[in-house]
Amino acid sequence: IVDELFVEAGDIVTKGQKLAKIKLVPSPVNINNAESSVELARIRYRDAQRELARQREIFDSNLDIQEAVANFENARKDEERNKQLFDDGIVSEQQYNQFALDKEVKKTTLENARILAKNNLKQFEADLEIRKEELDAAITNLQLLKEGASRKYGQISNTVVSTVDGMVLDVPVEEGTSVIERNNFNEGTSIAVVADMNSLIFEGKVDESEVGKLRETMPLELTVGALEKDTFAAILEHIAPQGVIEEGTVKFEIKAAISPNHDAFLRAGYSASGDIILDRVDQALSIQERDVIFKADSTFVEVQIGDQSFEQREVTLGLSDGIHIQVLDGLDESSKVKIQRTR
Repeated sequence: IVDELFVEAGDIVTKGQKLAKIKLVPSPVNINNAESSVELARIRYRDAQRELARQREIFDSNLDIQEAVANFENARKDEERNKQLFDDGIVSEQQYNQFALDKEVKKTTLENARILAKNNLKQFEADLEIRKEELDAAITNLQLLKEGASRKYGQISNTVVSTVDGMVLDVPVEEGTSVIERNNFNEGTSIAVVADMNSLIFEGKVDESEVGKLRETMPLELTVGALEKDTFAAILEHIAPQGVIEEGTVKFEIKAAISPNHDAFLRAGYSASGDIILDRVDQALSIQERDVIFKADSTFVEVQIGDQSFEQREVTLGLSDGIHIQVLDGLDESSKVKIQRTR
C-alpha cells in the first residue's frame, strides 16, 4: 500500500531521490516460509560449527602427520646407515639407491599429509562461512517481510527512489492505493513517471511516397500546435523498417531528437507537425507555385510587358516547398508575374 508520496507531477527530481514510501502488507504464508527458512539455515549452521570443531581436533592431534613423520624418520635413518655402508663398499649402489628413493617417497608423503590436513580444515571453515551467510540472508529476508527494513544494514526496502534525473510527469497512484511488485507474471504498479525533459523525442509518420527521400541525420523543423509562434529544430534518428496501413495508405514511423530550446518549454505529449528539410536554397528568386503554367514538359508564367498586356514566358524552375517555387532562369527581380486564378 502507498503509505506516503513525496513528489507530484511537475517536480524536478534527481537520481536516488525518494518518490514514495510503501507500507508492506506481508502474506502470512510468506512469513511462515521465511521463518522455516531461518530455522533450517540455523540448524545447518550449527551442524557446520560442530563439524569444524571436530576437524580442528583431528588437525590438532596430527595423527596422520605423526605417522608420516615417523615413517620419514625411519627412512632417513635407513638411508644414512646404508650410505655409510655404501661408502665402505659393503652394499652395492643399487641397494643404496633403494633406501634413498624410499626416503624421498616418505618425505613427499609427509608434505602431502600436511597440505591435505590444512586444506581439509580450510574446506570446513569455508563451509561454515557459507552456512553463516545463508542464515544471515534468511534472517534479513524475514525482517524485510515483517518490518520492511534490515537491522543489519539499516536499509529501507520499501522506499521508491528515482532512477534518473528529470521531471515527474505523472503520479498515477494516491496514498492508500494498493500496489504490487514486479515479477515474472506481472509488470507491477507504476508509482511515478520520470523523464529527462532535455532529451525529448518527436514521433511522427511519413507517407510511403516520401519515405524514400529520407535519410537519418536530416534536419527537421517542428511546429507545436500549442506554441504556434515557436519552431523547434530536430535531427532525424530513426526510420521504421516496416510500414503500417492507416486510412488506406502505408505510413512509416519516424523519430527525431529535439534540440533543447531554452526560450520555450515543451511538455510531453504535445501534438506537433514536422517539416523535413530535403534541400535548402538561401536568397533564391521565387514565385507562387500557383502562378506557374504547365504545358507538356515546359513551364511558363505570364509576365507584364505593358498596361494590361502580358506575354507567356518560359521559365526554368528549381526547388519547391509546395507553395513557393524557385526560378532559375527566365525572370529577374523586376519581372511582374500575373496572378493566376485558382484552378
